[in-house]
Amino acid sequence: MGDIAVDSVRGQDSDQESEAARTSVPEPAPRRRKGRRRVMKAALAVLVLVAGGAVAVATLGPLGRGSGDKAATELPPSTAEVTRRTLQDTQSVDGQLGFGPATTLSARRPGTVTEAPEAGDRITRGKALYEADGRPVTLMYGSTPAYRALKTGSEGADVRQLERNLSALGYSGFTVDDEYTATTAEAVRAWQEDLGLPETGTVELGSVVFAPGAVRVDSVAARKGDTVAPGGKVLSYTGTDQAVTAELDPADQQLAKEGRDVEVVLPGDRTVKGTVKDVSTVIEPGNGQGEEAKTKIEVVVALGDAAARKAAEAYALAAVHVDFTSETREDVLTVPVGALLALAEGGFGVEVVKGSTSTYVPVTTGLFADGRVEISGKGISEGTKVGAPK
Repeated sequence: MGDIAVDSVRGQDSDQESEAARTSVPEPAPRRRKGRRRVMKAALAVLVLVAGGAVAVATLGPLGRGSGDKAATELPPSTAEVTRRTLQDTQSVDGQLGFGPATTLSARRPGTVTEAPEAGDRITRGKALYEADGRPVTLMYGSTPAYRALKTGSEGADVRQLERNLSALGYSGFTVDDEYTATTAEAVRAWQEDLGLPETGTVELGSVVFAPGAVRVDSVAARKGDTVAPGGKVLSYTGTDQAVTAELDPADQQLAKEGRDVEVVLPGDRTVKGTVKDVSTVIEPGNGQGEEAKTKIEVVVALGDAAARKAAEAYALAAVHVDFTSETREDVLTVPVGALLALAEGGFGVEVVKGSTSTYVPVTTGLFADGRVEISGKGISEGTKVGAPK
């Protein structure tokens, strides 16, 4: 390349350079803070470069005047090699290991609680979540909530859902479809007889609760002997599989797409795989005293494989970190962020060191991640030595 007029601010006593290196380069951030959005990382890198004084900033004149070589006595205090690697822009957020968000179960009919579960109990299909006035409220599996009584002549997806559960519980003589026929009613009467209920052939509203699968009782609001009214909270439940719940700002919602792979950092810095299972928007109302409502993106992460689930079993509840990867650059040339120099004409460069001389070379920067930056430029290749702070 052509000559470069150099006004270097590294020409200080070596002891001064060492002291500057110690005072101007910030300590590495704690692990959980490593995930900032790329624009934040770039801004931080620029701030370090500007504030780094003799360690990180060289002001270069216009390109094209002289060789740009420097005498050996002006070499940088240290060097680093250009290496080829994969960079990932990762945002890390706090999370809670548990069993995912809890769902509230409210009474649909009045009565006195005659049997109630304990927090931590697991309940499967066909078992009672609780009893009111001696009548069980039974768990069945399905995505459509119970919203009406089901009887002969009823049609719809909720009928199919009920019939699928009756079949799974061993009752037969009907076709699993959207129609509640006389044969469906016969199967319901057989089910009611087994539960000790009046054999009406009709599934009354409030006698069945549909959930996606088996549930774990998270908390109990109505104990044995308590009176409940329609709409009153009885208990809350979660799924039975451990999961991580984390919150993102709305601006970061694009990081959490259902099915996207993430990493979960357990206590002790054990990292396991996870997958985004559910993403929902949660609005926290204000306090009515001028505080505005807040919007958060709630993310539920399922533990990815058997090894991850086994590792998490040691913790019933625990604070964890979730690492979301927003961008990946594979097989790119990288240097430590501190090796970048701010150029007078704009942009960045590096100080290429060859033997007893060095030359300032402009570079194009790419992704900033994990204390390194992707670079490219004329004369930049794997193994090239560049100036770096001590």
